[in-house]
Amino acid sequence: MIKRSSKNFIDKLLVQNPKWKILDIGCGYTAHKNANVVCDIQDFSDFYNDKKFVKLSDKVLPFKDKEFDFVISSHVIEHVTDVDFFIKELERISNKGYIELPTILEDNLVFENKKDHLWHTEFDDVENQLVISKKIQFLEPLLTVSSIKKLSKYFRQSLILELYWENSINFRMVNKKIEIDDSLSRLTLFRKFISKILRNIFK
Repeated sequence: MIKRSSKNFIDKLLVQNPKWKILDIGCGYTAHKNANVVCDIQDFSDFYNDKKFVKLSDKVLPFKDKEFDFVISSHVIEHVTDVDFFIKELERISNKGYIELPTILEDNLVFENKKDHLWHTEFDDVENQLVISKKIQFLEPLLTVSSIKKLSKYFRQSLILELYWENSINFRMVNKKIEIDDSLSRLTLFRKFISKILRNIFK
């Protein structure tokens, strides 16, 4: 089961269950404050003095079956080459968790996402299913990561997918064949102008 949720709901859930063993995978410098174990492909062991840090060196996650009560995967899936394997690994090491992902809109707006992200993600509310497709760059990026974070305070539902899952993560991979309208490419003509205005607003 997977469904839409919110980070606020997840934060409250974790506070209400202080004995849970919680993993934040792909934590970067922003691991969830309630995670006792954090994991990343980079070595952040010096940064996380108050948590157990595990460096990821293989696609197989270095944890036992159902080792965790809860696993957090925030802005990770869009980077992973073998999505099917990664999702099965999440299901193997826990029976519930939180997944946070950029929407297609957010993915297209941010400079840093253009090269780093491999997949687009949507949520099918009828089937309660995560839908994953190969990333398509519809327009030239306008914003930096820091700018989009400021925007997300006001437009979070348009920019971020927040999902809660239990027992299994229902998802499907789809192949999209979309021809990008030439008019979209004209955005490149005033991209720098808009970008400069937005950066000044969200300094």
